[in-house]
Amino acid sequence: MRLGSVNYEVRGSVAILTLDEPDKLNALTIGIRAGIVDGLKRADEDEAIRAIILTGSGGKAFCAGADIGNFDFEPEKARAFFVAAMEVLSAPERTRKPVIAAVNGIAYGGGFELAIASDFIIAAESARFAVPEIKLGLLPGFAIVRLQDIVGRAKAKEMSILGDPLSAAEACRLGIALRVVSDDILIREALAFADRISAQPRLAVEMAKSFYNRGLGSDEMRHAIDGFPFLLMHADAREGINAFLEKRKPRFGEK
Repeated sequence: MRLGSVNYEVRGSVAILTLDEPDKLNALTIGIRAGIVDGLKRADEDEAIRAIILTGSGGKAFCAGADIGNFDFEPEKARAFFVAAMEVLSAPERTRKPVIAAVNGIAYGGGFELAIASDFIIAAESARFAVPEIKLGLLPGFAIVRLQDIVGRAKAKEMSILGDPLSAAEACRLGIALRVVSDDILIREALAFADRISAQPRLAVEMAKSFYNRGLGSDEMRHAIDGFPFLLMHADAREGINAFLEKRKPRFGEK
C-alpha cells in the first residue's frame, strides 16, 4: 500500500513505513509528510499492529530534512509551515505503539528530528546524523526542544551551532542510536527487535511509552512554533537558503 510518498507494509504484527522519494533523498515533501502522518495513524488504529518501523528507500538517505526549495518567507505562511512541520516531526511521539527508526544514510535536519521523535534508533553503519539548519541561518525547531535531554546541554548546543554531522558510532556513543549494524542487515535487525517488543504485554508496553514521554509536546513546542518563523523571515535565512539552492557558500550578515 502507498500512502502519499510512503510505502506501508505489514509483516506479522509490525508495520513498516518506508519513505520513498529517493531522488529527493526522502526529504519531507508534501507526499512524505502526508504518508508519515497517515501511516502512523493507520498503524496505531490497527490492533493487530504492535510495533512500527520507519526507514528510507534508496540507501543514501533515511530523510534529508525539509524540502527547502518550497520555503515561503511570508510571515503567516512561515508560521503555518512550522505548525505543519512540528505536527509531522512529533507524530512518532504521539503514536501509542513503539516506533523504531531504522536509519540508513543521512538523517539531517527534519530527518534527524523524525528519528529522535521515534522511541528507538537502530543505525546502519552508513548512517549520518546532523542538525545543519544553522548553515541556512535557521535552527532545528523540534530538536532544539528535545536534543539536550538526549545528549546533554553542551553537546546539543555544539550540534545546533556548528551543524557538523555525527557518524553512526558517535551517535550510538551519545545515546542517540540504540545500536549500529551493517547496512545489509538493518531491516532484519529492526524487525527482530520489533518482534521482541511485539511479544511483550501490549498494555504495559504502551504505558511504558506513555510514562517515559510524559510532559512532551507542551509549552516548549508552542514556543518553538511561535518563535521560529522570525528566524525564517531574517535576511540570514534568505541568504542561507538561496546559497544552498545556488550551491555556493552563504554570506551571512552581508545583506
